Amino acid sequence: MIRRVLAVTVKELLQLKRDWRTLVALLGMPVVLLMIYGFALSFDVQDIRLAVVDRSRSADSRELIRSFLRSGYFVQVASLDDTRPLDGLFDSGRAQAALVIDADFAADITARRPTSIQFLLDGSDSQTANTILGYARQIVVATAPDLLEIEFDPPVSAAPVVWYNPNLTSSIFLVPGLVAFILMITSVIATALAVVREKERGTMESLRATPLVAIELLVGKTLPYLLVGSVAAAGSLTLAWLLFDVPIRGSIAWLAVLTVLFLAGGLGWGVLISTIADTQQVAFQMGLLSSMLPTLLLSGFVFPISSMPEALQVISHIVPARYFIAALREVVLKGVGPEVWWNDALALVIFGAVVLLLATARTVRSL
Repeated sequence: MIRRVLAVTVKELLQLKRDWRTLVALLGMPVVLLMIYGFALSFDVQDIRLAVVDRSRSADSRELIRSFLRSGYFVQVASLDDTRPLDGLFDSGRAQAALVIDADFAADITARRPTSIQFLLDGSDSQTANTILGYARQIVVATAPDLLEIEFDPPVSAAPVVWYNPNLTSSIFLVPGLVAFILMITSVIATALAVVREKERGTMESLRATPLVAIELLVGKTLPYLLVGSVAAAGSLTLAWLLFDVPIRGSIAWLAVLTVLFLAGGLGWGVLISTIADTQQVAFQMGLLSSMLPTLLLSGFVFPISSMPEALQVISHIVPARYFIAALREVVLKGVGPEVWWNDALALVIFGAVVLLLATARTVRSL
């Protein structure tokens, strides 16, 4: 049995060697997609165009303005005496936010009276507006004690501490999910096309004449792509560390185990599709739709599963990327062991076993 499996594996590796374009695509596509999506997909907002209306014209108001500019998020585009020009700035898109400081700002601080500032936002993009509002609140909270020189008796202080991602950088959260997204698409499509190619070229008839049984054919077909996928996963995680400062705090060995389990499920799903589709075009479309959309929308990659309707939360349980992304973030970002993510690994095993059994059953019928 092992000799027959190795024979099919060697045959598939030779096929990949001859079809070097496919090999380059399988290894290069994850790297290219990671770079494109890694830089483009981000919840961070930079260079926010800020208009300032400073009626106070005091040292305290200037310190508050400098705090906004020192944060690295805001760029001052206008300095105004009143709020009337703000409508034109917002309408034309030249300003995304405006900081309005009243004339009594410095006097209120000196007298230790309650004071306030006004922060105006362009809310046409609600996601961006919420992010900008969070930045503004953070800056004001950090600056207020310096302006007011608050002293407590007895001394009391409160300082928030963020674990695992101190700067709340969105790429550190998104890139592990992006790795799962890329691996799922490439593993499903690669195996689906590999088996359907045999049908189109007529070589499946030759395989039927050999002593191969279904499981030997499946294992021999998927092993090369498991190897290629593992290399692509290692390259993607290395690139994520080099380009996006994504830490890898956990065990590399456990990371490899999780990746193999996830790839096995993806490869099995690709083989199952190949038993249904008769042409590479149909296999490609089925593989792309069944891997890309669920992984993007229902895995927790971008949108939290807890905020989805209950029906979609139930459906998300059959999406393998849901479990891989959760476990990957636990290992990569938190450095925890299997005592935390064992249930996600078990779900990957169950998914892989089910799709491989279904693929084997359908392959037995075709052979």
